Amino acid sequence: MKQLYPAIEPYRQEKLKVSELHLIHFEEAGNPNGQAALFLHGGPGLGILPVYRRFFDAQHYRIILPDQRGAGRSRPYAELEENETWHIVEDLEKLRKHLGIERWLVMSGSWGSLLALCYAIKYPEAISGLILRGVFLGRGKDIDWVYGGVGTAQIFPEQWAKFKAPFKESPDQDIVAKYYEVLSGDDKERAKKLALIWASYGANTMTLLPNSQSSRDITATDKMLALARTECHFAQHNFFLPDDNYVLDNVHRLQSIPTHIVHGRYDAICPVGTAWDLHQQLPHSHLHIVADGAHIPTEPGMVDKLIAISDEMKT
Repeated sequence: MKQLYPAIEPYRQEKLKVSELHLIHFEEAGNPNGQAALFLHGGPGLGILPVYRRFFDAQHYRIILPDQRGAGRSRPYAELEENETWHIVEDLEKLRKHLGIERWLVMSGSWGSLLALCYAIKYPEAISGLILRGVFLGRGKDIDWVYGGVGTAQIFPEQWAKFKAPFKESPDQDIVAKYYEVLSGDDKERAKKLALIWASYGANTMTLLPNSQSSRDITATDKMLALARTECHFAQHNFFLPDDNYVLDNVHRLQSIPTHIVHGRYDAICPVGTAWDLHQQLPHSHLHIVADGAHIPTEPGMVDKLIAISDEMKT
């Protein structure tokens, strides 16, 4: 079984001005002259974690890891203004051109998979390959699965009860709107309290077995506010997609892009049926269902498959 590559430090860290308001932070690691590989974090709003560098052979790949708008070390922190899916798509293209990269391999997961698909639909010529993990398509039913009490809540009812507790009198379908009202409002102290509850809900439903490190990564003080505000902002606005089935209606544009889909059988946040739906619309793609996988990329079965694919896609 393949293991994560050894820990490495970035050789370059910079900020790129992508609008009058936003600066995105990015880092590069690995081989400066190697094959370009872009890693897109989840959330939205989570930011880059050092472990993400370890999914690639640093001797071969030039690994680029950006913090998306408002996330991580991008500035302004946790900013919602001018922070929509298509803003971030354009940021990726600006970053590619800034770095002088012709095409790059894109690895992504969860929200990152939706972002990668939107980017690939608009700029297919910029992508040499896709590795999509824990697929999320931004449809109404995908949002309801996580935040509407119909999916994740049925697998983790105790976590759903904690998540819903601040608004326990409200119908399940109104919970996102209730959180959004507070997280985007002026009461900063209440927003921080709700941000921790929001982030904890995701942290405690994303692993096959309890994982304290994953929980700490997501509920860390420097991450939870951006994660909760941005994730809720996107969920409240249906991830800023033109229509509910936008991705599946447009993935025909990806037919020439080598694509691997990796999905944990027991993913409680993005059910495996979502990956199946994408695979049916992309018959040339390779679907890998990991028998002992859940949502996070760092469980053993997921690591094994993701690294095997990143090794296979070396050129």
